[in-house]
Amino acid sequence: MSKVRSPEIVMRLSRLGSLHQCRLSFMRQLTRRMAAENWRFSRPVFDIDAAGVGHAVYTAAGPERSYSLVAFAHDLPPEMRSDRVIATAWDATFTLFDGIPTKADIDRLSRNVPLQEAGRVSQSEISVSRANRSVRLWEHFVDALSQGRQPDPQRVAAVGYLMRTTAVYGSGKLGAADREIIAGRPEMAAPFQAEMLSVYLTRWFVRDLVEHMARMRGGDTAVPLDPALARCLGIGNSTGLGMAPFIVNHPVLFNNWIRAREEAIATVRALARASDRAQAQFTDLLTRSGLSVAKWHSEHPLQIAKLAQLKADLAALRQHLGAFDWSPEAPWDRLMHWAEGALSEEGQELLASLILEPYPDLVDGLGATMADDTPDAFIIDGAMTVAEMRRLIEASFGWALDLDWSARETCARAWYVSEEKLEPRLGERFEEPVEAYEQPLAPARDAALAHRALCDRDADQPISVFLQAHPEHRHTLRRAQISASAPYGEIRSNTIAADLMPIDMLRAKLSFFGATHFDPRSDRWVRICMYADAPYPPDLTARNADFWVYPEATA
Repeated sequence: MSKVRSPEIVMRLSRLGSLHQCRLSFMRQLTRRMAAENWRFSRPVFDIDAAGVGHAVYTAAGPERSYSLVAFAHDLPPEMRSDRVIATAWDATFTLFDGIPTKADIDRLSRNVPLQEAGRVSQSEISVSRANRSVRLWEHFVDALSQGRQPDPQRVAAVGYLMRTTAVYGSGKLGAADREIIAGRPEMAAPFQAEMLSVYLTRWFVRDLVEHMARMRGGDTAVPLDPALARCLGIGNSTGLGMAPFIVNHPVLFNNWIRAREEAIATVRALARASDRAQAQFTDLLTRSGLSVAKWHSEHPLQIAKLAQLKADLAALRQHLGAFDWSPEAPWDRLMHWAEGALSEEGQELLASLILEPYPDLVDGLGATMADDTPDAFIIDGAMTVAEMRRLIEASFGWALDLDWSARETCARAWYVSEEKLEPRLGERFEEPVEAYEQPLAPARDAALAHRALCDRDADQPISVFLQAHPEHRHTLRRAQISASAPYGEIRSNTIAADLMPIDMLRAKLSFFGATHFDPRSDRWVRICMYADAPYPPDLTARNADFWVYPEATA
C-alpha cells in the first residue's frame, strides 16, 4: 500500500486552503445513502398565504425513522434583512424535527424557531437554522414566473441561489438534541448529516416558495420553474471567521476527516492497475471538472490568481494524460508523483479528489470513520515524562520552535470574540487593545512557549509536576498528547502571523461539507453555494445521487 502523505505536507494552510470536495464529502455521503436506501420524501403541509407568510413541513422517511424540516416563512422588511449573527429577524427560519411533528409541535415551534437565539427548542429538534432571500434574484424570479416567463439563466448563474443560510445550528444549540442522541443512528453516523439534510430540504422549500409567490401574483398566467433551471439553484452561504476556530478547537474530529481522505488517496495510489472503466470514468469527470472550473468566478485577487493557475493545471494534466501510459504498475501513484512537481497545490488536490471517484468500494466505507463520538473528554496522562512530552511537541510543532515569537510579524494577530457582534474576530495585536481578550487559537506559539519551559525541567520528571508549576500550559500538553493518535489534528502553519489567510481555514472545512466554487469576499469570509445541480428530493435516484457535483456538458 502506498504510504499516506505526512501531516507536514498535508496540514499546511496553503494546502488546506486548496482542498476540493470528494467522495467523502458530507453532502454526497447523504445523497448516496438516501438513494441507496430508497428514502421517501413528502410535503404534508404547505400553509403559506399570498404575502408569503406561514409554515410548511417537508418529511424525509428512511428505513427506520423519519425527519421533518419545519419551515416558517416571514414577510421581512428590507431594512431588517441582515446576515449577521446579531440579526433578530429573517426571511425564513427552520428546524429539523426528529420524526413527524404534530399540530401541537408546530404551534410550539412557531413560538420559538422564528426567534432563533431568543427562543428555545427541545430534544425533539436536531437543528435550527435561518435564511435570507437574495434581493437581486428573488424579485426577478417572482416577476418572471408570474408573467409566464422563465428567469434569465445568466442572472441565475451569476448568483446561484434564491436564499442563503446565515446559520445552521446543531449539537445542542438552543436546546436542540445533543450529538450523542443521534450519533448511533447509521444515517447520522458521518459528521454533519443532520445539517446537510436540513439544507437539502430547505432548497426544496425555497423552490416551492418562489413558485407559490409567483402564482399568488400572476394567477393562471404564472408558470412553474423549468426543472433544468431549478437544478442550477443551490442554497447560498456566507461563511466568516466564526467557522475558522472550529478546526483548531476540534483536533480529533478534523484529524478524522483528513485521515480518511488521506487513507483513501493512499489506497487508490497503491492499486497496481487501473481498469479501462476506471480510466474512462476518471477522464469523464476530469472533463466535467473543467466545466465546473469554467463556471467558477471570483472578484478576490487571490482567488482570481488561484483560478488562473487551476485552469493552467487542468490544461497541463490533460496534455500529460494524452501521452500517459496506463500499463506500467501503479498508474495513479505515478500520476500523483508527476503532479507534485508539475501542478500547484490547487491542481494537486483536485487530482487527489478525482482519482477517488472510480473506487466507491474502496473509499466510501471510510465515511463511517470521520466522526468523533468519544464519550469522554481527553484526560491528560500526568505520568508522561517531560522528555516524552518534548518529543510529542517536536513531532507536531518542530517547525515552530525556531520561529522568533517576539517578532511583530510572527504574532501580529490575535483571535478574540466581539462583545457587540458575538462573533470571533481577528485583531491586530499591536494596533488594537485586544490582547487581553485573546482566545487560545495560536497552538504553534503556545507549543513553542511550552517546549521552552519544558526544556528547563528534568527529562524524567512527570508532566503532572510540571503542570503544578505551569498550569498555563495545560491546554498545550493536552493537545500534544491528543496528537499522538491524531497526527492530522494540528495545522502546520502560524495562525496569528501577519500573512495569515483565514479563508484557508474556512475552505478546509467547507470542502468536507462538499462546497464548490469558493468565492472569497475578503481574506476573512467566503461565499459558497450548496447542492447546486443536485436532484431535488422527489427526483433523487441511485443514478443521480452522486456525481451531480460535476456538471454535464449541455448541447
